[in-house]
Amino acid sequence: MFSSWARIAPSLLLLSARWATAIPTAELDERELNSRQEDNHWVATWTSMPQLVEPNNMPPSQFTNGGVFRDATIRQTLHLSIGAERLRIQISNTFGGSDLPITAASIALAAGNRAGVAGIDASTLKPLTFRNGSASIVIPRGQVAYTDPIDFSVGPQTNIAVSLYSQQGQSGSSITGHPGSRTTSHMQSGNRVSTATLSGGANTKHWYFLSAVEAWKPKDHAAFVILGDSITDGRGSTDDGNNRWPDLLIARMQKQGITHIGVNNQAAGGNTVLSGGLGPTLLTRYKRDALQVAGVKYVMIFIGVNDIGGGGTDANSQNSIATRLQSAFQQIARECKAAGIKTIGATITQFTGSGQSYSNPTREQTRVKVNEWILNSGTFDATVDFAKIIGDPGNRAQLARQFDGGDHLHPNVAGFQAMADGFPLGFFRAFNGTL
Repeated sequence: MFSSWARIAPSLLLLSARWATAIPTAELDERELNSRQEDNHWVATWTSMPQLVEPNNMPPSQFTNGGVFRDATIRQTLHLSIGAERLRIQISNTFGGSDLPITAASIALAAGNRAGVAGIDASTLKPLTFRNGSASIVIPRGQVAYTDPIDFSVGPQTNIAVSLYSQQGQSGSSITGHPGSRTTSHMQSGNRVSTATLSGGANTKHWYFLSAVEAWKPKDHAAFVILGDSITDGRGSTDDGNNRWPDLLIARMQKQGITHIGVNNQAAGGNTVLSGGLGPTLLTRYKRDALQVAGVKYVMIFIGVNDIGGGGTDANSQNSIATRLQSAFQQIARECKAAGIKTIGATITQFTGSGQSYSNPTREQTRVKVNEWILNSGTFDATVDFAKIIGDPGNRAQLARQFDGGDHLHPNVAGFQAMADGFPLGFFRAFNGTL
């Protein structure tokens, strides 16, 4: 399953006792600190694929009158993959139709380390600042901004709560978010970024504006990015349960001692590789959502079902889709290789069954054809056969009954667990000499 592996040899810097006695302690401490800083870099520990929020996924109406989140606070919980002592947060206005004003912001641990809660552990509350100490920022249309780095200790698989307040609100109806959060976000009128528990407002299961959390980590830490669609985004998982298959992979990696790799979900429901679908296509977003992610070293491509299922059922249409998917995957893998990033390709899982609109024999032939190419073309550094892992052994065109979420396309939580358990952790071990 695996191709040739890279090996990394760590270097060691020695300081003699003679020099140590000749240099004042304070100067040594400063040099040691500077050395440590040089040995660190930013690594994404959580991401959410930004996209234009559709009208039916906008915030509740009381938070869109006169401006989106005008004089209102939104609190969102994020499930980090690796721990850190220092963080920074990326806020996206990529698809905003106007400037995005943030008047105040804060970070805290989510109450009870739970996802989707309105409360925080108030003892951990800290203000977030921008541009070297400013409490507020205006993010121009089409841009992203970072908070200042903040010393904030979190362990692996920690749920943090980020609260944003905008006095002016964002004008217009085009905003950036991630509709498929499967996580409850809470909102309340007024500046409540320091309030222990938001109440009396509203909530919705979408994320808005937040697109990444990055950890300041040693150079042997890296980010793993998963490019995908609704199956990776978590359709079929439990709301506020953090049991999408990447979440379950995070837990497995931590148990296996792979604690230096941040797992980042860059998937969206309805997303396609080539054209159509929901959100920007993979071909238009992979540089932003993979190659430009902080600390990225590994990229997974697990997408294509919506291209096949949304295409015509005639042979010519499906043959064209298969060829174009292969070309797109080759392009992404080639650019990853040029950037020193290792890739893993995953087979496209099943969609055959009664009542499933994608279900069609010609489309199924395309799925099988593309999967055989993924496994055997040598395009990727490694592969994983998700279709085999959660497919019905007696009918390879269908999901196994115990893993079918009910629509014959999306796995259930048991299916997600099987995918996480079947992911080859050797992919990380073989490409990192420190493991």
